[in-house]
Amino acid sequence: MDPTVRPAVVIDNGTGYTKMGFAGNVEPCFILPTVVAVNESFLDQSRASSKANWLAQHSAGVLADLDFFIGDEAITKSRSSSTYNLSYPIQHGQVDNWDAMERYWQQSIFNYLRCDPEDHYFLLTESPLTAPESREYAGEIMFETFNVPGLYIAVNSVLALAAGYTTSKVCEMTGVVVDVGDGASHVVPVAEGYVIGSSIKSIPIAGRDVTLFVQQLMRERGENVPPEDSFDVARKVKEMYGYTCSDIVKEFNKHDKEPSKFIKQWKGIKPKTGAPYSCDVGYERFLGPEIFFNPEVYSSDFTTPLPDVIDKCIQSAPIDTRRALYKNIVLSGGSTMFKDFGRRLQRDLKKIVDARVQASEAILGGDIKAQPVEVNVVSHPIQRYAVWFGGSVLASTPEFFAACHTKAEYEEHGANICRTNPVFKGMY
Repeated sequence: MDPTVRPAVVIDNGTGYTKMGFAGNVEPCFILPTVVAVNESFLDQSRASSKANWLAQHSAGVLADLDFFIGDEAITKSRSSSTYNLSYPIQHGQVDNWDAMERYWQQSIFNYLRCDPEDHYFLLTESPLTAPESREYAGEIMFETFNVPGLYIAVNSVLALAAGYTTSKVCEMTGVVVDVGDGASHVVPVAEGYVIGSSIKSIPIAGRDVTLFVQQLMRERGENVPPEDSFDVARKVKEMYGYTCSDIVKEFNKHDKEPSKFIKQWKGIKPKTGAPYSCDVGYERFLGPEIFFNPEVYSSDFTTPLPDVIDKCIQSAPIDTRRALYKNIVLSGGSTMFKDFGRRLQRDLKKIVDARVQASEAILGGDIKAQPVEVNVVSHPIQRYAVWFGGSVLASTPEFFAACHTKAEYEEHGANICRTNPVFKGMY
């Protein structure tokens, strides 16, 4: 059967979580942690076997290739058995371990999506500023290992911008994507669907840093949390109770005046003994997300607030695109889901822009009035998996299959076809 008749497979691999499903769906079928658990005992056995006993070495290697788990299953296995070691294939938005990544895709396709890769076109995502060699490796694995008929590798920021049309019903392809994931944060300006590469800004603070900061605050306060469970508890506290405040001093006063109203209780069970425990969740509810707006509370290495980074990003873009960019700032990624995150970002950014307009008016004199700049931060219900949804929309269009790299092209030209833009056939 012609693979273009079947829906394409859309896989958005992130540092923390991978979203996977079929084109045309509104939500991904599976959202799994991007982690692989490999049985180290087979690998050690394979290394230890002498060359003479090649059969034992070969069988140990084969078993090592088969005995691995991904996602939540991998985390459970590593806790229950000391022979399984966790490997995180993606670090800070870039693939770090291609063997683990190949295993992850293998389980994703066969165990979760339960499809034959030879029958479906594939859409993968990559973060901005990814090296072209990374695209080649991904193409090689997809065409050689899984024998896919066609492949498209999209920049996740462009997909997130396409996903924004669900709220406005107009697909605005000019805007700034603020993509804050678990391991990487990027501010990417896009004009008419093209990424303005020279203006991309990367921020060394992301969702995992918020979790680590919450964990640190709870540890410093001496909360009764088992050490082996403290990171998971911090992550769940962040996701369940975290919110963005408008004024940090007022928020401290609120908590101090009415602790019973604002301090929450976290209850859990110790993994080793099974005994129940509870702890208080206080200031970390708003101090965690605050690191995006006042990074100096978390780290002295990076102290530029997120609104300032967005402003610098837009100011470095071509002058005729700036008004359109300020008008359409799209949030993407799980770490932008904090309550009132978009509202706070819009308020702080508007202050910066208005101050600049007033300063320019003062220089020009009181007679000339500058036209106000509209600042609009777009929040929508699906921003947690906006990149995946954008991929689903793109892969549902009839033009998608014509834009993909095909197996025939790969066999003729090799992996370097993945460096080229399939639409314009121009080198990146």
